[in-house]
Amino acid sequence: VDDFAPRLSFFFNAHIDFFEEIAKYRAARRIWARELRDTYGARDERSLLMRCHAQTAGVSLTAQQPLNNITRTSIEALAAVLGGTQSLHTNSFDEALALPTEEAVRVALRTQQVIAEETGVVHTADPLGGSYFVEALTDRMEEAAYGYFAKIDELGGMVEAIKQNYPQREVADASFTYQQEVDAGQRIVVGVNGYREGGEGQIETLRIDPELERKQIGRLQAVRTRRTGAEVESNLAALRDAAANDRNLMYPLIECARAHASEGEIVESLQQVFGTYTETPVF
Repeated sequence: VDDFAPRLSFFFNAHIDFFEEIAKYRAARRIWARELRDTYGARDERSLLMRCHAQTAGVSLTAQQPLNNITRTSIEALAAVLGGTQSLHTNSFDEALALPTEEAVRVALRTQQVIAEETGVVHTADPLGGSYFVEALTDRMEEAAYGYFAKIDELGGMVEAIKQNYPQREVADASFTYQQEVDAGQRIVVGVNGYREGGEGQIETLRIDPELERKQIGRLQAVRTRRTGAEVESNLAALRDAAANDRNLMYPLIECARAHASEGEIVESLQQVFGTYTETPVF
C-alpha cells in the first residue's frame, strides 16, 4: 500500500455550515490515517497524510441577490482552509446565473488571496484543534462516518451498495429534507426566503460571442482534414477492444490523441462498449 497511497488524493466540497465543515475535514483525516495504518498496514508516514482539494459549494449559490454569494464563498473557503485542505477552488458569485464574468472570477481569486495573505490562518496546522466544540463535533462526524461504513459493509461493499441505490438515496433524502426546510422557512437562505427586497437590479452576466463557436468548428474541421482517417479508425477500434476486454484504457487513449481523434469520437467509442448510464429512481 505504501507504493501508491502517498499519491492518492480526494476532492471535497466545502459547504456553508462553518464548524461542521471544519469537523468534516478533521474527521476524514483521522479516519484515513487510522485505516491506512491499522487496516491496510501502511508504514510510510506519507501514506497516512490525507491530501485533498476543496471546492466551495455551488449548491449554496443563489440567483437572488447574487452578491451575497461572495460572502458565502468566503466563509466556505475559510472553513476548508481551517480544515486543512491542500488546494482550493472558490466559486464565482454569478455562477447560479451563467458562466462567470472576468470580474466575478477575479473576486473569487482575490477571496483566496485575502485568506492566504492577510488573515494568518495558513500559518498554523489545525488551528482549532483543542476547541471543545470542534473536537466534539469531529468525534460525532467520525462516529457517523463509521456508521455508514458498517452499513455499506452489510450491503456487500460500495459497488453493491451503489447497485442497490443506497448512497444515491441518502444524497437524495438529504437534499429533499434541506429543500423542505428552505421551503417551510425553517432554514433561512438570505435573499431567497428571508431578507428579500423588491425591485432587485440585474447584474451583468457573461455572453458568449457566437464567433467563438464558429472558430472552434473551423479548427476541428482543419484537424480532421490534416489527420489520417485510417489511423484514427484503427486507434478507436483498439480503444473499443481494450474497453470490451477490461484492459487498461490509458495507452489506447494516448494513441487516439496522438492520431488526433476528437474527444467526441473517443467518448462515442467508449459509449458503444459501455452504453449510457441512466440514473435509476431512488424514491
